[in-house]
Amino acid sequence: MTIENQQRFERAIALFDAANAEDPNQDEGQPKELLYAQRMTEMIGRYAPDASEVAQLAVRAQHIQRWTVPRSNYAMTKEGYFAWRTGLYKFHAETAGALMRHAGYEDVMIDKVKAAVGKRGLKVNPDTQMMEDVTDLVFIEHYMLGFAGQHAEYSEEKWLDIIRKTWKKMSDRAHAFATGGGIKLPEPLVPLILKAIGA
Repeated sequence: MTIENQQRFERAIALFDAANAEDPNQDEGQPKELLYAQRMTEMIGRYAPDASEVAQLAVRAQHIQRWTVPRSNYAMTKEGYFAWRTGLYKFHAETAGALMRHAGYEDVMIDKVKAAVGKRGLKVNPDTQMMEDVTDLVFIEHYMLGFAGQHAEYSEEKWLDIIRKTWKKMSDRAHAFATGGGIKLPEPLVPLILKAIGA
């Protein structure tokens, strides 16, 4: 990984972390979104140590201040859910961009990070795809089991659909990393994961 200006990069990361440290929700004794951001950086370090500066910044800012845009602000319907998700992408991108500007980044780099955080150009923008891969790998390793516990009412078919949709968003490289020992799969869900992906 080549960082154009290490001090500027570290300033941006510190600003992202300070913003996420305000999360009132706790996970493993620390602010939930701060821990999530750290897990994203740890994962990209494992998965793609050669990742671009844009991708490194994007993964750290992906959920920035997510708690300030609660799901309850939107209608509790499928349409409301998608409107919430779309609103979050824009909010995260704008928040990350403002903090990057404060850290000294210029518009070209800011716009690239905003595109990745805003999930624009999945499958065609390599930085967006990198962020999606890392997001899905972190979800599988750290959050899928907890999500399953919260949704015990889901049928096997529903779970297979969730796993397949996640898998479809990932690149072939991420597939190989996930199934080749790059991440720790949630043991109770391994049979379901393997069934979903046809392994």
